[in-house]
Amino acid sequence: MDTKELLKKVRKIEIKTRRLSDHVFSGEYHTSFKGRGMTFSEVRQYQFGDDVRAIDWNVTARYNEPYVKVFEEERELTMMLMVDCSGSESFGTKNQLKSEIVTEIAATMAFSATQNNDKIGLILFSDQIELFIPPKKGKSHVLRIIRELIEFKPQSRKTDLSQALKFLSGIQKKKAIVFVISDFMTSDYEHTLKIAGKKHDVTGVRVYDHREETMPNIGMVTMEDAETGEIMVVNTNSKKIRVEYEKNYLNNVKYFNDTFSRCGSGSVSTRVDESYVTKLLGYFKSR
Repeated sequence: MDTKELLKKVRKIEIKTRRLSDHVFSGEYHTSFKGRGMTFSEVRQYQFGDDVRAIDWNVTARYNEPYVKVFEEERELTMMLMVDCSGSESFGTKNQLKSEIVTEIAATMAFSATQNNDKIGLILFSDQIELFIPPKKGKSHVLRIIRELIEFKPQSRKTDLSQALKFLSGIQKKKAIVFVISDFMTSDYEHTLKIAGKKHDVTGVRVYDHREETMPNIGMVTMEDAETGEIMVVNTNSKKIRVEYEKNYLNNVKYFNDTFSRCGSGSVSTRVDESYVTKLLGYFKSR
């Protein structure tokens, strides 16, 4: 992709997602995540109506009258976008690839965070860490993230979310708002998600295409595995093969929903031909 074409694509995504974040998401984002970090400011004498849970018992005992702790909202937050760039993200049947929707969602979240003067970082992952951009503020930083989302070519086509979550826990010591955007066609990440979820506010955003849910009955078909590159001839007339395919797909979806729920993390699923705006707004409002 030449520079002119890339800039045109970046600009197109910026116009669309900036409008969404300006008019729709920034308020919901602020409401959903405000006050997540509270810093101790001072103590003062207890006043009628104060929350008794805020009483500082040590100071109260020292002065023989009730004192309460005063906290300030730590407004500046850090958002980490963890984006799956494996081979399966290149699938699409409804005019848009999953990777294009993933880019739009990531850009919308980034601009929403910028509205709140928060830092934004990016982790692109496959079965390895493909790219890490440390958290920073500003529009030019967001545009760099969008450029990478559009044109980055991963070294691997496979997926390993567990490795990506382990990397997150290692590099992000301070609490962050984390959006993991993927099709989640992977498993065995519960342990690392649990660790990351104890420190960070994690949300999984599953982007999928309805054509992936079932295998059509269209005879002998040559297929390529998007994540391994393996070419194989598949007899789609076989009911056993079609049932096995659907079972494997549904197991991954169930694992995603159950695991994020068990780990106390949020989750939302959006199909490529649905409005991700509606899905994300619904999620924010339910928090």
